[in-house]
Order: sequence, then structure tokens, then C-alpha cells
Amino acid sequence: MEAVKKLIQESIDAKERFRTQVGPLKKASDAILECFKNGNKVLICGNGGSAADAQHWAAELMGRFKRERKGLPALALTTDTSFLTAWSNDYEYDTIFSRQVETLGVSGDILIGISTSGYSKNVIKAVKIGKKKGCVILTLTGRDGGDLKPLSDINIHVDSTVTARIQECHLLAYHIICELVDEALTPKGL
Repeated sequence: MEAVKKLIQESIDAKERFRTQVGPLKKASDAILECFKNGNKVLICGNGGSAADAQHWAAELMGRFKRERKGLPALALTTDTSFLTAWSNDYEYDTIFSRQVETLGVSGDILIGISTSGYSKNVIKAVKIGKKKGCVILTLTGRDGGDLKPLSDINIHVDSTVTARIQECHLLAYHIICELVDEALTPKGL
């Protein structure tokens, strides 16, 4: 029982420290709204649990979060298994996201890179290509932010070294952003 209580407290403590990210969360939701208003799209990438987060976030935007609204153009770059396996087999895994950004990204799109360590090579390469293409770079990081944090236009950072706690805060972050986007795009009271 004490071990369970300790884990719950660890999660609560991480979220308490995460309160410092109110500004970046609002800035991220504003940027995403502007992106959609201008007819652009959101591209999202990450590995492992962050790949699952990329897919979850894209689904919330394209489908719906809490309110009925039109679908929003969002794509997780982790979902095309034919491309991912062919490209990583024929070329290299480190460029699976950057190749897609090079092909699909346009100026004004938002590229979201999720990395609990901030050192995911394929996410960093995608962000560098995204910057060259004129994408707005939004990142979600943990630990010290790694090499990804300084490449960001907007960085949402989790002050923790525990991957599970970082991922829990990343989930909270994109749910907050989805809620703010929903509120801005739908009439009150729906």
C-alpha cells in the first residue's frame, strides 16, 4: 500500500511543478488555433509512448475532444506503417519523421515533437527540417529538455526525470490544449 501511495504522490508532485507551464500551454493553444484559422495543419511525432501520444492527440483534433465541432487537420507521423518500415529498412530510422515533414510540411503548419528525454534523434531531425520549411515548432520535453528544447518556438517542459511522470504530464498538456481549442471553436453550452 505504501508503494502505491508513493507513486500517486510522485505523480501529484510532478503535476504541481507542471503548473509553471500555464504560459506555454496557452501560447501553444493560441498557435494551434491560428494554424487552423490560416488553413494549415498540425503534424505530430514521437517514439514509443510519445508515438502513442502523437496518435492520441491527432485523434482528439481530427475527431473530437469534448464538444461537437468540425474535424481539424492533424496527422500523427507515426501511423503509416508501410512508409515507416520501408524507409527505415531502405534508408535509416533517424529520418522517418524528417522525410515526412520534408514531404508534407508547409510554412505555417505546426510541427509537434514529443520526447521525454529531449534527445530523440528522429524527432530532432524532423524539427530541424520543419524549421527550414517554416513550420512553427512546438515541443513537449522532460528531464533537462535535451537538444530539442532550444530548437522550439514553444516548449512545454516537465520538470521530472521519471519517464512515467513526464508522460502523465504530457497527456495532461495535450488534453488542456484540446480543451482550449474546443472552447475557442465551438459555441458555449454545447
